Amino acid sequence: QVQLVESGGGLVQAGGSLRLSCAASGIMFRIYTMGWYRQAPGKQRELVATITNGGTTNYADSVKGRFTISRDNAKITVYLQMNSLKPEDTAVYYCNALYSWGNYWGQGTQVTVSS
Repeated sequence: QVQLVESGGGLVQAGGSLRLSCAASGIMFRIYTMGWYRQAPGKQRELVATITNGGTTNYADSVKGRFTISRDNAKITVYLQMNSLKPEDTAVYYCNALYSWGNYWGQGTQVTVSS
């Protein structure tokens, strides 16, 4: 059974920082591309950042220079370090694991940035 469990969300003031974590189980973590997506109220889910099994990263333009995605294969965990947070970063953040035969989602964690 595949599980992706996010943690680290919360309420923070604009300019602050949060670090999200996503602990995976039930998959061969090291071969998966891992990603973070977010969905704000009334909007579609959008890509935030991804990291391949080789460590190549990709970011949405809106978060470049502020967010950093990383992975620890030994801990079977992917992280999203979020700095200089803005009110427009407010959303539910979802962890994703993607490979040829699998596409899995976590349950999401709420991030709220107050102005």
